[in-house]
Amino acid sequence: MQDLINGRCGWCGQDPLYVRYHDEEWGHPVYDDDTLFEFLLLEGAQAGLSWITVLRKRDAYRQAFCQFKADKVAQMTSADIERLLQCDGIIKNRLKIAAAIRNARLFLEVQKEFGSFYDYVLSFLPERKPVVHHFSSLSQVPVCSAESRALSRDMKKRGFKFCGPTICYSFLQATGFINDHLEGCRCRTDKN
Repeated sequence: MQDLINGRCGWCGQDPLYVRYHDEEWGHPVYDDDTLFEFLLLEGAQAGLSWITVLRKRDAYRQAFCQFKADKVAQMTSADIERLLQCDGIIKNRLKIAAAIRNARLFLEVQKEFGSFYDYVLSFLPERKPVVHHFSSLSQVPVCSAESRALSRDMKKRGFKFCGPTICYSFLQATGFINDHLEGCRCRTDKN
């Protein structure tokens, strides 16, 4: 995999959906809890699969999981799990579907405790500010960090599922808490 392709981080290749995601979303700071919940749910669905697989199913996930509204997902029941296991367009994994519902309930508890999920995540970052890396090669980008390990540890303690350090790192990258756009990437900014 090339480090940069057409002035972009090489991991996105040339697939138009991946390129658009890279250019318009990945690493852009997210302050909105609804969007943070969306990424948390999708990152959990992605476990063991490629991100492009989940991106291609994103609209189906949006429909299946109440437009990514945590309060609505939290109300889903075992009957909803059975229904979703028949739903075309999403990954039909009972554990991941049940985890999405459980995580929605816990997400709401975190919001209540911290005021927002955004503030909760910030509490794991140095000085409550995004981490900006200065990598010039994809091989330098880690799969986890001290921040993602701490976030994962706390989330697991609270009962969240599908929130290991690597998933948490991907979540932090995607939502701009960690800036891993390579030096020379057209989307690179040192300000988050």
